[in-house]
Amino acid sequence: MTWLVTGGAGYIGSHVVRAFTEVGIASVVLDDLSSGHRGFVPDDVPLVEGSILDTALVADTLARHGVVGVVHLAGFKYAGVSVQRPLHTYDQNVTGTAHLLEAMASQGVDAIVFSSSAAVYGTPDVDLVTEQTATAPESPYGESKLIGEWLLRDQAKAAPLRHTSLRYFNVVGSGTPDLYDTSPHNLFPLVLDALTEGRTPRINGTDYATPDGTCVRDYVHVADLATSHVAAARALTEGTELERVYNLGSGDGVSVREIMTAMARATGIDFEPELAARRPGDPARIVASGELAARDLDWVMRHTLDDMVTSAWDARRAH
Repeated sequence: MTWLVTGGAGYIGSHVVRAFTEVGIASVVLDDLSSGHRGFVPDDVPLVEGSILDTALVADTLARHGVVGVVHLAGFKYAGVSVQRPLHTYDQNVTGTAHLLEAMASQGVDAIVFSSSAAVYGTPDVDLVTEQTATAPESPYGESKLIGEWLLRDQAKAAPLRHTSLRYFNVVGSGTPDLYDTSPHNLFPLVLDALTEGRTPRINGTDYATPDGTCVRDYVHVADLATSHVAAARALTEGTELERVYNLGSGDGVSVREIMTAMARATGIDFEPELAARRPGDPARIVASGELAARDLDWVMRHTLDDMVTSAWDARRAH
């Protein structure tokens, strides 16, 4: 029994591959290495270099490796940049998912765990987001993820397809020092890069209606996230009925100011962040309930904020 992990050479995907290995499930990686890293894929895991837009390549990979299901993480993941590159975003995330589903149907592969996003909610007007919260994406990226969920839903009406979509928020930390977040847009690598380069990290907006005036977000550890992807894959393999969508949320937010304080603790670098104006479109608070995922997908917040920051710092120093 082998699972294909698209985008498996990326930050999250490589953790999912390790989580499969830990429970004795074989995996194969498909990645075009546009943002992933060959070195993130273990030597004993096959790596197929290519795009999900290449239907023939995907179909051949499914057939050659005896794939029974797919964890689909490949895509263009930068919400802000997607506003400047909407056509590219839709091509990678929507057209790519359609090609993947076409290849799966051609090979009789009927199980998929889809990497969705909290971006499908836009700026929710509730304190705690649940799976019933209205979707209102505000970027091409968020829209493309919601359309991806629709593609799975519609394909399941036309052909055999067991599926679930996992919506998650701010994924941080490292499960092992050789895997780390290399995104040029995420808060943790931005802060750690600034500190190691002698620059002062910045807080954008200090006048929000939150306890300390800075934005509150939902941070989850990447290893916990990977565990629930594998739990979803196993449930689909076993024929367990799953919800169509799950939020992988902590239920309890952390402010940007609290992140900065934790960074100073973990790194031993005493600093006072630069204070800047708000960025357009940044909501004051986005926090999600993870109750459904806890019930069905072994979703547990096994790591504290200090664990998240320390593991990210250890990985950053290792490279």
